[in-house]
Amino acid sequence: MRNTAALLAIVGACMANSFDIDVVPLWRQVLFVVLAVAGYLHGRHLPVRHGWAVFALGAVPAALDLAIYPGRAVGLLALLAVFVGLPWLAGRFRRQQAALVESGRERVAQLEREQEFIAERARLRERARIAADMHDSLGNDLALIALRAGSLELATDMTGPNRQAAAELRATAVQATDRLRHTIGMLREKTSQPLEPPNEPVEALVDRARSAGMDVVLRRSGGSLEVPPTVDRAVHRVVQEALTNAARYARGAQVTVRIDQLPGAVEVVVHNTAVDAAPMVTGSGSGLLALAERVGLLGGTFHAGAGEGFTVTARLPIEAGTAGAL
Repeated sequence: MRNTAALLAIVGACMANSFDIDVVPLWRQVLFVVLAVAGYLHGRHLPVRHGWAVFALGAVPAALDLAIYPGRAVGLLALLAVFVGLPWLAGRFRRQQAALVESGRERVAQLEREQEFIAERARLRERARIAADMHDSLGNDLALIALRAGSLELATDMTGPNRQAAAELRATAVQATDRLRHTIGMLREKTSQPLEPPNEPVEALVDRARSAGMDVVLRRSGGSLEVPPTVDRAVHRVVQEALTNAARYARGAQVTVRIDQLPGAVEVVVHNTAVDAAPMVTGSGSGLLALAERVGLLGGTFHAGAGEGFTVTARLPIEAGTAGAL
């Protein structure tokens, strides 16, 4: 209400200053400039719901004067439009422009926050997957330790203290297995069925993709690779996610999966050729972020980018003294 009253006061002052315009002293000329600035500032900073109604109300004296002195009435309306109407419209336009810019900035900030949330969720999901893989490998090792400790406990040539130590070792291994299962159980995502067959080799993964209609070729170099179970699962995840991306975004492309044994490392390269077909879906890239998280946690390097198609490259170090079949 105060904003409307202020605009009405500016319009009324302009109309009052416009009468007897034949001889305009200097102070009235300055007043027109002041009214123009006031009109701009009002439109820039003070929103009014029915601004045109205020101008119509302020122009009532000129409308009444139109029948008697049409020339003077037209002059009043022209001065009102030039010194208040146009500056007020300019200020209003500037205010709306600033509001649009601010709204765009808020939208960009919101999208960035959503992207960060998606990326963080993907990283946490991948960490949970890694924890589950660690449970699968370490749980088996701890079970073997408990079994061997039980065998030592039942050996006939063991002394009493040694048998007691073996029993304590077996009990500790069993407790560690239970604690590991309990901890991983809280991190593991609840799904109705496994996302992929357990301990599935890369060959079976490629065969499933080929049977689904994908043109995919698997190439190996370096002979039989001996890698830790965590690296084995990482290789599987890289190939799986890359084939999934190729099926989604490059239908009909030729896909090449290459697994190379390097000194102290395994390199996985999945490349698909460029196609003209539209992608089946649009995604946020969280799968690639999860792969980068997994590879980074294992001390490896990861890169994914376009260039005559799309290529995913991961290099995973192999720690000495670990075992597992790829």
